[in-house]
Amino acid sequence: MTNVRARLAGVAAHLPERWVSMAEREAQVAAASAPFSPPGGLVTELTGVEGVHLVGARQQASDLAVCAARKVLADSGVQAADVELMIFAASSQDMIEPATSHIVAAKLGLSCPVFDVKNACNSVLNAVEVTEALIASGRYRTVLITCGEAPSLSARLSVPNPAAFARAFPSYGFSDAGAAMLWTAGESFPSAPGVLGSRFIADSSAWQAATLRGGGTFSVREPDEEHSYFQMDGMGLRDSLRALAPSLHSLLDELGLTLTDCAFIGVHQVSLEDVDAMCALDLGIPRDRLVLTLPRHGNVASASLPLQLTRALESGQAGPGDLVALIGLAAGSSAGLVVIRL
Repeated sequence: MTNVRARLAGVAAHLPERWVSMAEREAQVAAASAPFSPPGGLVTELTGVEGVHLVGARQQASDLAVCAARKVLADSGVQAADVELMIFAASSQDMIEPATSHIVAAKLGLSCPVFDVKNACNSVLNAVEVTEALIASGRYRTVLITCGEAPSLSARLSVPNPAAFARAFPSYGFSDAGAAMLWTAGESFPSAPGVLGSRFIADSSAWQAATLRGGGTFSVREPDEEHSYFQMDGMGLRDSLRALAPSLHSLLDELGLTLTDCAFIGVHQVSLEDVDAMCALDLGIPRDRLVLTLPRHGNVASASLPLQLTRALESGQAGPGDLVALIGLAAGSSAGLVVIRL
């Protein structure tokens, strides 16, 4: 057993200045879709999202990641030269090639190795899993995870009919954000801070339930305007994820813990209905341990968990020595749980 543990040295989030109310977002859809007019107020009623942050016209996913990374490095007192590995983890990307991690590294002035990790809204959580293994192996001692999410760009504002609106509906809650997590090597005795364990599971047979085909071989071989926009079978994806989530309990059993031992529990937030379901499932999430960022900040994809953790630390809900659990749910579909002692 290794005597090194990946320790969270800092976390930060960045939200674009422009915030648009859902009423304004729905008005944009109505104006672009005339003569079809979607029912007003439906997005907030069904998801709980009151507004979203929108990336600037000249901003890229990498810019959002850079803003958060600069903050976490400054707050932690770590210089760019001290970072031994940087991972860009997001469902968004600047372009197909090169990896967005190179663009982020260039903007930050990093000279270390870099690579991307992509697994929809579990991208950051999977990057934590990779970081945990690399630090525990002794390969790296200081790892920076960066994230830049601009899913709002995949929302289809012009929908010709109710069927197209239904397929695009989940994307109207998409919001843009950047996030960063700094990890360092620490000792691995029982009460030491760091990652205590992680568990990931998948049901890849459900991959067609949520897709954005643009930018891949599908869009090259089968050109179609709809490939540029996110589409989702909400019920199919929900059923798959709700079946996966209870299996995460096995990690807690191995660690001799329950979720009630955690001061803060982050769970990927797509709608308030889904949050309610996660609290009601066998997973047994205590609602008073959550930080609800969805109403004000929308669905920020894989930046969601770092954003929630940042808010928990800022509010004092969690602090040094506390246990926290991060629960990821993503299209594909996949679920993950990481337990950390701060």
